[in-house]
Amino acid sequence: MALTISELARSSGVGVETVRFYQRKGLLFDPRPAATGGVSGQRHYGEEDVKRLRFIRSAKAAGFILDEIAELISLDHTGDRPRAREMAQARLVHLDQEIAQLEGARQSLRKLARECAGSDIGPCPDPRRRSETIPVVPD
Repeated sequence: MALTISELARSSGVGVETVRFYQRKGLLFDPRPAATGGVSGQRHYGEEDVKRLRFIRSAKAAGFILDEIAELISLDHTGDRPRAREMAQARLVHLDQEIAQLEGARQSLRKLARECAGSDIGPCPDPRRRSETIPVVPD
């Protein structure tokens, strides 16, 4: 399979500039030159590039930053499963903390919505209890 950069981007759900950015960051390899008979200067990508790009997207969706994704990619080549597992577990701890904070904010917002549901007039929430009902999500 030989894909142009736009075909690679489209098949992976990203833009062409994202593909180029990942190449500059070393997350994707530089493409191989097209076989003779193609458009001059055109480069082609293969199935491994599609898989790598999809992995990058899923790792980003899991909350990994690009440096961590680069490390995960290099760990795949070295077979360092303990380090990959450690990174995944650390990410899980962080996500669990974020989820707990968001659940607390959701509870506060539900309470605020209930308090404000009784009437369309007057302050909402009651100023005497305002600090209890306004959700605070840490930075």
